[in-house]
Amino acid sequence: MRQSYRKTYVIGCFIIFLITSCTSSQSTDLVDFVNPYLGNISHLLVPTYPTVHLPNSMLRVYPERADYTGDLLNGLPVAVTSHRGSSAFNLSVFQGDELELKPVIPYSYDREKITPYDYFVYLDEQETSVYYAVSHQSGIYELTFGHTDPVYLILNSRRGELQWDGKAFSGYQQLQNNTRIFVYMEPDIQPQGANDKAASGQNAHLVLSYPSNTKQLKLRYGISFIDTVQAKKNLYREMSGFDPSGVAEKGRQTWNETLGKIKVDGGSYDDKVVFYTSLYRTYERPVCISEDGRYFSAFDGEIHNDNGAPFYTDDWIWDTYRATHPLRTIIETEMESDILNSFLKMSEQMPEFWWPTFPEITGDSRRMNSNHGIATVIDAYRKGLKGIDLARIYPAVRNAVMEKTLAPWSGKPSGELDRFYHEKGYVPALREGEEETIPEVHGFECRQPVAVTLGTSYDEWCLAQIARELGKEDDYEYFLKKSYNYRHLFNPQTGFFHPKDKDGNFIEPFDYRFSGGVGARQYYGENNAWVYRWDVQHNVADLIHLMGGRENFIRNLDQTFREPLGKSKYDFYSQLPDHTGNVGQFSMANEPSLHIPYLYNYAGQPWKTQKRIHILLNQWFRNDLMGVPGDEDGGGMSAFVVFSQMGFYPVTPGIPAYNIGSPFFAKTVISLPGGKAFTVIARNFSEENKYIQSAELNGIPWEKPWFSHDDLKNGGTLELIMGNKANKQWGSASQDTPPSEGELTD
Repeated sequence: MRQSYRKTYVIGCFIIFLITSCTSSQSTDLVDFVNPYLGNISHLLVPTYPTVHLPNSMLRVYPERADYTGDLLNGLPVAVTSHRGSSAFNLSVFQGDELELKPVIPYSYDREKITPYDYFVYLDEQETSVYYAVSHQSGIYELTFGHTDPVYLILNSRRGELQWDGKAFSGYQQLQNNTRIFVYMEPDIQPQGANDKAASGQNAHLVLSYPSNTKQLKLRYGISFIDTVQAKKNLYREMSGFDPSGVAEKGRQTWNETLGKIKVDGGSYDDKVVFYTSLYRTYERPVCISEDGRYFSAFDGEIHNDNGAPFYTDDWIWDTYRATHPLRTIIETEMESDILNSFLKMSEQMPEFWWPTFPEITGDSRRMNSNHGIATVIDAYRKGLKGIDLARIYPAVRNAVMEKTLAPWSGKPSGELDRFYHEKGYVPALREGEEETIPEVHGFECRQPVAVTLGTSYDEWCLAQIARELGKEDDYEYFLKKSYNYRHLFNPQTGFFHPKDKDGNFIEPFDYRFSGGVGARQYYGENNAWVYRWDVQHNVADLIHLMGGRENFIRNLDQTFREPLGKSKYDFYSQLPDHTGNVGQFSMANEPSLHIPYLYNYAGQPWKTQKRIHILLNQWFRNDLMGVPGDEDGGGMSAFVVFSQMGFYPVTPGIPAYNIGSPFFAKTVISLPGGKAFTVIARNFSEENKYIQSAELNGIPWEKPWFSHDDLKNGGTLELIMGNKANKQWGSASQDTPPSEGELTD
């Protein structure tokens, strides 16, 4: 009955929405615009996952199957422990021959419906309806049976221990790095029997049996990273009974309040779906793992008191520093401060006092290249977030560059490769066939010398800014000079960043599309030289200078979107599988590309940014199963969409300013701390009218294609007059260029 009612309610809301038109976001609860299925079929690599969770909460689930098109569900999920992890525990229900019982039952299924806060699926061969609702650290299942056969309930731990005490399941699954996830689960009806009281090892599982004609079962459970006692406490704190509808309603309210921090009007229904689905994805990670004031840290294997400050982990910073962290500096300032202080605690808990790069539930995995977590610190500090203790943080971020190796995917101390970089100012490349002998380089990876040199130049710019804030003038001068190290690899003959060998010679012959092997990793990282040509986000002014001025810069930028693949798609993507979402050599599917469309603002042609943003979002971010072009990575790419649809973007975390693009809504209202609001109004708004004709900021004529964070955080209104043809003069004056470090003076 409940599911029929829910379907009637959703259909009714949609009819009302159509009647009252698409101009008001009040006609539908904001959470109803979220489509968790958006992007579930990938263009090539990893898809998005339709995750049921509350904002930044510990408990997350999604259907466990090979991929969206998978014909079978592998049991029912209990918890996932990372963005791409499989279920930590698995629940199966079965009616049939007892001899057919397995640790995990595969299900044929139909009528699946997922929202951010609940889940329904019909197991058609079993004739069982499954309804699920989630809270922060607990969840609840309601199982309704169509057969009259006896019912078997199976709880499985892939690697761990389980117990049945006559009332409830309890136990754990062993994860990496001495980390365990614990569960406490109890049914509303006690079984007539259990196959055993305990199980351990691989696929440890216990089976409960229920008599014929059992019509319905409910199971509620809590999870913990501390112990089963805490898992039980988490359950009882959040659920007083067996009421999945009540849990779902609380979840729905939570999501409406969270998504309501940004309200949009105007624009199409599909644009709202893309916007609010993207906003929902920015709240998937990192997750708060504080439990009644305590948390287990995989960074030292100990249980700590959080002293009133929630502890967050599971954040792939290489992806999220660009836009996800900056988004939180606007709408979740307290949370962002807690996240950065969690990073500090991680640094203090690890054997080496190094700022984390990829902090996960099981510790810092040190993936990808560079140490861009440094950028999150200076960005938050310069935007006025409270509780950022630069003096305590600075040694950890400095050590992350000076003591930890710069080699990608490695957590080793600095060595020969790092000494070369700090002395010569670039990471040397190996020539074709030259064997890797440096032990810091991960056996799976390559040096990625251009990517690491460019990324570390930005990290060192961030270090220089932190040193300056602390009055450390010697360090400021030292790191500021090193922030120009990208210059060592700039090839003035070609206008590209070009790998050099240890003797300072450019590697020749060289193809900027295809040299570097799989993922171009021998020289770059996941993307080719056309993308890394623009990876100087802290100093676009100097990059324009290196390329010979504005005209050449624009010409090179245009050509990035026009340069052919150079091979068949089959051959191109077999070598560069992350380099998808192509417009020419530009890759909409990978994070190093996100700022590139906004670079026209720096060279006097912001109208091209306005045009390009609309083209890219309309091409690659859509309300359908393939509506995300590449690895979304828990908010990394989605935050780009949120910013861009609002009409502005933070090109350089660490510089408290935003580049103006072109909004997708007639009005966007951002709720700020202290009851303030920042509003973006697009006059004459329509899908065709994407070009800014003129602008006002707080009633004052505004000619700059950017504005400061102070303009935003104090509240106010950015009003844009839109048209269907470009005003090529607006924002084009050299004195109105967005802020950048500046040309190097010899």
